Amino acid sequence: MHYLLLVYSIWILNACQAKTNSADMNTQRINIIEAVEKNQLSVVEAGLKKGADANTTDKNKRSLLLIATQANNLQMATLLVAHGANVNQQDQIKDSPFLYAGAAGFTELVKLFLAHGARFDLFNRYNGTALIPACERGHIDVVKILANTKGFPVDHVNRLGWTALMEAVVLGNGSEKYVTVVQLLVNAGCNIQIPDHDGVTALQHARSRGYTEIAGVLENASAKKNGKE
Repeated sequence: MHYLLLVYSIWILNACQAKTNSADMNTQRINIIEAVEKNQLSVVEAGLKKGADANTTDKNKRSLLLIATQANNLQMATLLVAHGANVNQQDQIKDSPFLYAGAAGFTELVKLFLAHGARFDLFNRYNGTALIPACERGHIDVVKILANTKGFPVDHVNRLGWTALMEAVVLGNGSEKYVTVVQLLVNAGCNIQIPDHDGVTALQHARSRGYTEIAGVLENASAKKNGKE
């Protein structure tokens, strides 16, 4: 009888300890999330040195690094990456630090993530790359970097049936920055002949919208390609 009481007492103590440890871990998790959100760099650094997980996520599965990325906080992102934060970790809507940085035009963060293992085979909720929304929004510096990064899938087609080039034409407004984006893609060797789901090419879309400068860039690219052939 005394033996059973002893075993039971030990079990109770262990259960209480487990609950305490769990509560402590949850508190630590919440604290470091808040510290990243509030840009408390020293607090985050201290927490990481004490063993906090650099890949901690919030209720929406946003990692600490994604939270820092969404705030365009290069200093915080650099700290987190130095402690092993995953630049490819996706949240519940498939945003990752790398994908978000590209879409938002955060050039320095894109560079940081490329230097720390950014993957090109993980896609956003539209099954798109970091380059496609960068082209859509006219983020010239990001387009220049990604389009010229070895191994980057410049001609990837997203769920809408559009490449980066197609989005620059269809969702752009034909202004100078989109002319530059198209030229950058052409210079990087993109395939200008890939049509959308309706069989319409980027050049045909540019002509129908009256984007004469973009059409000119694509016509020149086509002429050069045909000349080589």
